[in-house]
Amino acid sequence: MVNGPLIGVSTYLEAGARWGVWELEAALLPVGYPRLVQRAGGLAVMLPPDDPERAAAAVARLDGVVIAGGPDVEPVRYGAEREPRTGPPAPERDAWELALIDAALAADVPLLGICRGMQLLNVALGGTLVQHIDGHAEVVGVFGGHAVTPVPGSLYGRVVPEEEFVPTYHHQAVDRLGEGLVPSAYAADGTVEAVELPSARWVLGVQWHPEMGDDVRVMTALVEAAAGRPAPVTTGG
Repeated sequence: MVNGPLIGVSTYLEAGARWGVWELEAALLPVGYPRLVQRAGGLAVMLPPDDPERAAAAVARLDGVVIAGGPDVEPVRYGAEREPRTGPPAPERDAWELALIDAALAADVPLLGICRGMQLLNVALGGTLVQHIDGHAEVVGVFGGHAVTPVPGSLYGRVVPEEEFVPTYHHQAVDRLGEGLVPSAYAADGTVEAVELPSARWVLGVQWHPEMGDDVRVMTALVEAAAGRPAPVTTGG
């Protein structure tokens, strides 16, 4: 697909990023995200934090939306007190990405949440989060991995029907599911590793980081949905 669907990916906002001779505030995104969109046949564009009132206009120009991984969601967003191991807040990013999620759901634009993106999707629909779990981020700054098992017949289960070993780096997880969301994959310890919204055209959240692996099936399914075509069901990575 030379002219693939346009997929917007939300970005970080960092106060002191360094490159070359520069150290400046920057909107940035790990390159794995746009490369995964490109490998799946989409055209990737970055969506840096902006006025939440502009989210609907941004989504109206897109064929699909990806909410990327990143910092912890501020607990006040789901009515909780901050726990000691919860990371520092990113209020501009929370506000922008929640607005992007709301706009994508309202317009029925295909939506994929990755790690923080899945957690924020759950919060956007009224769910809550577990603020710390052990065993899913073994070493600070290093991606680990573990197996996830799909729920048969789910959106994710149709795209990846077998148990898969996935790249992981998270310490928070879904607690109470948001309205309309259902689990579509689990870790061995029972942690919900994927959620989906059956009432929408195509909405999926995954707790792991597909941009750090070789399996493009989840992103390909998003790109195919964004292009208005059913995603092929495959059995290999």
